[in-house]
Amino acid sequence: MSRPFGVTLLAILTGIAAVFAVIHTLQMLHLFPVFLGPVHFFTFDLFGALMWGLMAVIWIWVTKGLWDLDPQAWMFVVILSSLNLILAVISILGTTTWQAVAATMVLNGIILIYALTPGVKNAFGTNTTGTDTTA
Repeated sequence: MSRPFGVTLLAILTGIAAVFAVIHTLQMLHLFPVFLGPVHFFTFDLFGALMWGLMAVIWIWVTKGLWDLDPQAWMFVVILSSLNLILAVISILGTTTWQAVAATMVLNGIILIYALTPGVKNAFGTNTTGTDTTA
């Protein structure tokens, strides 16, 4: 089965999201410099690093799944991009600056919107438009 361009683009975007999650993990561990403002997860940065690290591992798995056209990967893209948006908002509540997570929020918003487009949903056989196309 050939991979549509939209799925390839989505896999590339999720790979970039994995890199962002790794960067946030290293910033929470204070092993990577912070350029756009302080990065803190309330007063317990280790928990924030654990959460971002877990997101990075899942993003890597999702990227591989998208590349292989695994339908479960599409579902995880939708769930994970939503969870990443929530984690970024929680990080902001925990004294991380908006500028420090803005790129992550924009990227995850783009991923979520793009994953829900009909073309991408059709590639994974998950488009439920209410019409029967098996005639």
